[in-house]
Amino acid sequence: MERYGDCQLAAAEVLVSLGGDGFMLETMHQVLGRDIPVYGMNCGSVGFLMNPFSEEDLPGRLSRAQAAVLHPLRMHAITMTGAVEEALAMNEVSLLRQLRQAAKIRISVDGRERLAELICDGILIATPAGSTAYNLSAHGPIVPLSANLLPLTPISAFRPRRWRGALLPSTAEVMFEVLEPDKRPVAAVADFTEVRDVVSVAVSEDRSVAVKVLFDPEQGLSERIIAEQFTV
Repeated sequence: MERYGDCQLAAAEVLVSLGGDGFMLETMHQVLGRDIPVYGMNCGSVGFLMNPFSEEDLPGRLSRAQAAVLHPLRMHAITMTGAVEEALAMNEVSLLRQLRQAAKIRISVDGRERLAELICDGILIATPAGSTAYNLSAHGPIVPLSANLLPLTPISAFRPRRWRGALLPSTAEVMFEVLEPDKRPVAAVADFTEVRDVVSVAVSEDRSVAVKVLFDPEQGLSERIIAEQFTV
């Protein structure tokens, strides 16, 4: 800030985010609906969405940066009281058990029931960019940006025990219905937004909303996602 100055968000041409992936995710939510690209510099730990930190030649780095356009998932959740909550997720939408008992969840895709009952700690659906985050920790597949796929990944599935999830087209509309919600309450989480005691959660990609993220040349997000699959 001392070297390059700053300005109000409404007047910015580029937003520079200094921090880790979590702060970058917060920054991306701030610019949703605004035509302002985000360039992150890593001051945290992993920094998967970030560029290396350097104070030198920032204007030049920004002029040479390559853009990746990301679309969020839109979550439409209905609670046991009938309340309706909506939120956007750049990484994933997850359903998680609230108490000691496993959740029971029915899964439908594009109006067709695909799994009558999943008994699990939870389930998530991720964006390609988010496939390297919680999805990967839950042993879900990494998805390249150009694949137009959404990984659907169970979290500690008990029944069916061998089900490892699915890869869905990015156009899919997914419906999760919570079975026995009184006995087995479930929370839905879209990035930072948590909705407790849900009975149903609909999720689909919202291509009317986009965020442009900037990366140094030769270190674009597509390359990082491919390279991550060869990390041992």
